[in-house]
Amino acid sequence: MGKSTTVNNPGSDTERNKRNVVSSVFDPAFSRFVGLSQKIQTRIKSQLKNLTADKRGIGSSWKQDNEISSNSIQMDLEKQLDSWRGNTSWTDQPPDIKVSIPKGSLCNLKAEVNVGLPPDAVYNIVIDPDNRRVFKNIKEVLSRKVVVDEGLRQVVEVEQAALWRFLWWSGTISVHVLVDQNRADHSMKFKQVKSGFMKRFEGSWQVKPLFVDEHMCDRLKPKTLEEYDQCTGGKGRVGSKVTLDQLIQPAIVPPPPISWYLRGITAKTTEMLIHDLLAETANIRKRLATGETDDRQSLDEERILKPGDIKERWAAHRRTSRRRRNDIC
Repeated sequence: MGKSTTVNNPGSDTERNKRNVVSSVFDPAFSRFVGLSQKIQTRIKSQLKNLTADKRGIGSSWKQDNEISSNSIQMDLEKQLDSWRGNTSWTDQPPDIKVSIPKGSLCNLKAEVNVGLPPDAVYNIVIDPDNRRVFKNIKEVLSRKVVVDEGLRQVVEVEQAALWRFLWWSGTISVHVLVDQNRADHSMKFKQVKSGFMKRFEGSWQVKPLFVDEHMCDRLKPKTLEEYDQCTGGKGRVGSKVTLDQLIQPAIVPPPPISWYLRGITAKTTEMLIHDLLAETANIRKRLATGETDDRQSLDEERILKPGDIKERWAAHRRTSRRRRNDIC
């Protein structure tokens, strides 16, 4: 009789026991892994949600801070203008213009003048998109594009047609500059983007506070606006110290005596810029004193006396330009 052979059945108790042993070892580990993975995913999603919320919060906070800063500037300017309404007595002095000749350039001009209006009001004239109505050597603003907008600081690309005169000839040249303007310190730096007739044209405007009624402080010499406001009982007028510094280098620097003549013309043009600024501030002081208004003039002065976003100012400039063209037609 043959021996009987025992064959292991996959469904036998022995195989089931083996599978149970394996399951008892790996199932808890797998479960822990799945649970950990789900926890990690949940935490990552939570962190991403918080990060998004933080970014929105930062943007909202920046916008809110910017609005608060603009409102604070406006309040300070209104307060300073009230002092000028109460006393508009001021005599403009001629600017101090110094000319130097750096190697390889036509000239470097530095003009300094005291102005009878607060820094924010003067700064608004300088950066006004429609300031060609003030500065007569600007014939037309061809284009203006805001490249960077950080609230109080903007970088603007500007192309404008400037008037020139030489002997009995005259005409216009296109000036394409990048302007970095920062209301926080009332500075404006400009630099030529593309060279053409001018190889280098760069410089800066700087407006700093001037304590007009410092004599009201007796022996105290105030160093800050806060100290000045305190020692004058809030009645002291704030003027401006304005500095215009610019380097001019034509593509070809002519030899003497033509270079001497051009240097004199350039200095005269800078002097005219300052006189245009003084004439505008004198006109504003007159209106502050008399309270007289003119619809068109009031629109222009509103931009000067109320600091605002450069995009809004440029949009207002375009609306005003269209209105004036319609009036002519």
